[in-house]
Amino acid sequence: MKKILIILSSLLFIATLSAESWSKAVNISLNVNQNEYSDNWAGDDMGSISWALNANLLAEKQISTKLHNKNTLKLAFGQTHSQIRYVNADSTTGKKWAKPDKTTDIIDFESMLRFTIGFVVDPYTSFRWESQFIDRRGREVKNLNPNIFTESVGISRMFIKEKNKELSTRLGVAFKQYLDGYKNESTSDGGLEFVGEYKSLLLNNVVDYNTKLILFKALFYSLSDGESNPAYTPNWEVIRLNWEHLFSFSITKLIDLNLYFKLIYDERSIEELQFRETLGLGLSYKLF
Repeated sequence: MKKILIILSSLLFIATLSAESWSKAVNISLNVNQNEYSDNWAGDDMGSISWALNANLLAEKQISTKLHNKNTLKLAFGQTHSQIRYVNADSTTGKKWAKPDKTTDIIDFESMLRFTIGFVVDPYTSFRWESQFIDRRGREVKNLNPNIFTESVGISRMFIKEKNKELSTRLGVAFKQYLDGYKNESTSDGGLEFVGEYKSLLLNNVVDYNTKLILFKALFYSLSDGESNPAYTPNWEVIRLNWEHLFSFSITKLIDLNLYFKLIYDERSIEELQFRETLGLGLSYKLF
């Protein structure tokens, strides 16, 4: 099933990016940081290499006067390689490179159909698939795990639609399925979902800003009466927040400074507001 989804997602983007009259955008960036010290370095500093590869793809089209299709694919993967010190049999010390630690791992694909019927709001339906390339929570490495599938239907509105600025929101009913290959667990829930997206060029058109806010309120849960089940997650009914911000500053045609900031509030995992921040300077390639 997972391999089929990757193939279908890839074929969809190949078809749309090669077709005429599609509005397309491909942004690929690579950030690398490195430092190293000699074996006789007096301090206890250790060398490290960190890298992250990001790809953001967009393909959208007004298929007919009453139907608009928007597809987005976000891929990201990064690792940190660090040196560690070891002691030889003769009590001398040395350095070696440890196995890399994963720092970034994202697969996020969404396809949305919006019915542009000319009303104040437009009906929509969407499908979203979230996963990661490598899952190392246990001894066995699993690829493309875990997986979250979301199907939603509701109403949307495009408040701003300009060349360098866009603001849209949507409110609907969403159904989610959670598949965890490590635990051989499958659960599902459903409820209300709000999504707001905004993008604009800032500071005299030199900074590209994108943000996406997702709020989800579960109204039912497949294990709501199964607290003794190992797959049960408490606090499933609390509103969940996922808010992403991306600032991209183009220094040259091939060099970008990127600041990524993400806020997550999900009491199923922890009853606190979580955040993630990444600042990187690296190579960037924009196809469209």
